[in-house]
Amino acid sequence: MRAPVRVLLVDDQLLVRSGFSLILSVEDDIEVIGQASDGEEAVRLTRELRPDVVLMDVQMPVMDGIEATRRIVADDLARVVILTTFDRDDYVFAGLAAGASGFLLKNADADHLIEAVRAVSGGHALLAPEVTRRVIEQMTNGPVVDAQAAPRRDDRDPRLDDLTPRELEVLGLVGRGLSNAEIAARLFVGEATVKTHLSNVFAKLHLRDRVQAVVLAYEAGLILRGDPEDQPNG
Repeated sequence: MRAPVRVLLVDDQLLVRSGFSLILSVEDDIEVIGQASDGEEAVRLTRELRPDVVLMDVQMPVMDGIEATRRIVADDLARVVILTTFDRDDYVFAGLAAGASGFLLKNADADHLIEAVRAVSGGHALLAPEVTRRVIEQMTNGPVVDAQAAPRRDDRDPRLDDLTPRELEVLGLVGRGLSNAEIAARLFVGEATVKTHLSNVFAKLHLRDRVQAVVLAYEAGLILRGDPEDQPNG
């Protein structure tokens, strides 16, 4: 049998931690191995306990969740899901920039929390396309276009040199927040083909998940300000 997903809960409110622990502990494939009340303690316990997933609050004393996430991810200690009571884009972007694998509101239902843990432990990003688009809009201060619609750049990011034209196109569409199904429809290919291209992109660029791909697409200039008519729906 597969080993349970090991989870560390981080929140400065005991009742919140207890509630999450109660929800997760009844699942056979999930094990809550520890709890922390601030970011500094979270980093220490992550080093000691080596959880698979850290559920991380943002606003905490001593060290906030964004800085704790940055330190945990920098040392490749665990995957982090940012938790907050506020649906705030600045929290989402700061968490993703710090290396979080996902973002979840504390008022999410129990099933969503459980599936989030399973998804992130399996290497998937927890960020819906509509949330991705909002984050991108904030990052660029306006609507976005993909690489094919943008003016050609002479200072192309060297990280993109190993990508094929099709892989570059797929990365640009991921960066715009399109799902695999939407990318497949846009390129007139099957979803399996899109997944293959994404796997190649992740391997060549050493990306952990889709969230990192979005951030890199922005940093590499594949997401630029454009005409509002080019903005993805949602």
